[in-house]
Amino acid sequence: MNTHQTLDVAVDNRVATVTLNRPDVRNAFNETTITELALAFDELGRRDDVRAIVLAANGVAFCAGADLNWMKKMAGYSHAENLDDATRLADMLRTIYLCPKPVVAKVQGDCYAGGMGLVAACDIVVAVEEANFCLSEVKLGLIPATISPYVIKAMGENAARRYFLTAERFGAQEAHRIGFAHQVVAADKLDEQVAAIVKALVTNSPNAVAEAKVLVRDIAGKPVTDALVLDTAERIAQIRSSPEGREGVASFLDKRKPSWLN
Repeated sequence: MNTHQTLDVAVDNRVATVTLNRPDVRNAFNETTITELALAFDELGRRDDVRAIVLAANGVAFCAGADLNWMKKMAGYSHAENLDDATRLADMLRTIYLCPKPVVAKVQGDCYAGGMGLVAACDIVVAVEEANFCLSEVKLGLIPATISPYVIKAMGENAARRYFLTAERFGAQEAHRIGFAHQVVAADKLDEQVAAIVKALVTNSPNAVAEAKVLVRDIAGKPVTDALVLDTAERIAQIRSSPEGREGVASFLDKRKPSWLN
């Protein structure tokens, strides 16, 4: 039974779906949403029966960013209160980003401000053709600070320099061009495409998928030094001798399914 106020969380056939469920406010998030997302991803990341997570949303918009009532409250906060509030948001985004399970963002509608941070913290992003994106913070005299580590990684420094500064709205094809979205599909193909990606994820070695996530985070942007070369050699040596590594190679040679598919 779903016990969340702002989310729907369901697990079926090794796939968890976390759905933003405040369609009346375009899935804008508040303190409760932030807390519930952090707890949900922390719990799902620990569950052995979950091999992939889909982050989705109900309604016409994926996420409009911060809830207006929450913003009104923040306007009266002291610096200390603002720092505490921002830290909770930053911790939630990091929980999604560091989740050991692969996370697929299923973007069925517009995605603005903090919503872009949610998407950027995911591993794979599929968006519908009609979706619009916007980093609107500077229009309000703010900056996209807490989401910036993930958004800049996703779209690159050059694109971030433009869209952080202009607050222009851009479409799904532009999001794809700059690397923010991996794939753009027609609305009637969204479910099918996300299902295909998830099927690929749950078919693979759970341990290898988790280690591959860590590998990308650790290696991206690093110079190819002797230490890095040694590190990558150590990683492949460790995973070759791991139970799933041995089973995967053995099953391939024996022309049978690996044990994690049973």
